[in-house]
Amino acid sequence: MDYKTAGVDVEKGDLFVERIKGMIRETYDARVVSGVGGFAALYEMDDDRLLATGTDGVGTKVKLAQELNIHDTIGQDLVAMCVNDILCTGARPLFFLDYLATGKLDLDVSTLILKGIVNACKLSGSALVGGETAEMPDVYAPGVYDLAGFSVGEVTRANLLDGKRCEPGQTILGLKSSGFHSNGYSLVRKLVKADEKELKTQLLTPTRIYVKLIQSLLANQRENITGLAHITGGGFHNIPRIREELGFQIDTLPTDAARPACMNEIIKRSGLNTEQLYETFNMGIGLTITVKDAEHAKKFLSSAGEDVLVLGHTTDRFSGLRLGSG
Repeated sequence: MDYKTAGVDVEKGDLFVERIKGMIRETYDARVVSGVGGFAALYEMDDDRLLATGTDGVGTKVKLAQELNIHDTIGQDLVAMCVNDILCTGARPLFFLDYLATGKLDLDVSTLILKGIVNACKLSGSALVGGETAEMPDVYAPGVYDLAGFSVGEVTRANLLDGKRCEPGQTILGLKSSGFHSNGYSLVRKLVKADEKELKTQLLTPTRIYVKLIQSLLANQRENITGLAHITGGGFHNIPRIREELGFQIDTLPTDAARPACMNEIIKRSGLNTEQLYETFNMGIGLTITVKDAEHAKKFLSSAGEDVLVLGHTTDRFSGLRLGSG
């Protein structure tokens, strides 16, 4: 079973974005620096400062939370998916807003969801400044809810990571994920048996938030860091979004040992080939960092307790993503 068979057509989603880009650009004014297509949109505040914004949800991972009646971690997934995206511009998250839609408001469940959001906002340095709760019994069945989040950050032009300093011959480093994070769950859930509660609980492990680690890295060696990629929907095919005119060669694929056991079990059950796996899942890598001096970056990250993987390098001609043989 692949992702499309599970009900998610990634290609159609990409076609939809291409179809609406022109319509969206009709709304832009002179202060829009970048919009659809990047990890985050950029909007000019003044001559020096830019706002970085992003929005996302948790996807069908919420179904696991509802099935297991575990609601205090799904909020971290929501915040992480947004703040990790705007982080890729070099921005510092400022504030966050959430949207909770449900058939009938359950005070206990909603409080647990908000607890997860609040904890994650603290982890990312974001102020939770507002949100919206909507009861829609004609849309959502009892016990069902969905989440959306909105993150806004700030970056100066001097500190902006826009891919322009990413050049051929640089090293691609990978930071480990805590699991599948919040992508691929329409497929993941179909590969789990109804009575596998322990496995389902492991699969509910929340998405890692990389903000404070990367902020420390940038403060220590900003000139060495030339690009960041949040590995979400589309898997490793997010990496070329750093700079589309370059090639990104993955020489060393993550091993089973680099991933949580629950991920390896689902990967084995999926029966997908290498290319399919890497365009569906993060495969144990939640964030990639493109650097000039790999040893310098690795030394800092190792001192922070990170087990860094050297994944590959950038090339001098457009080739998108190329996967090595392991």
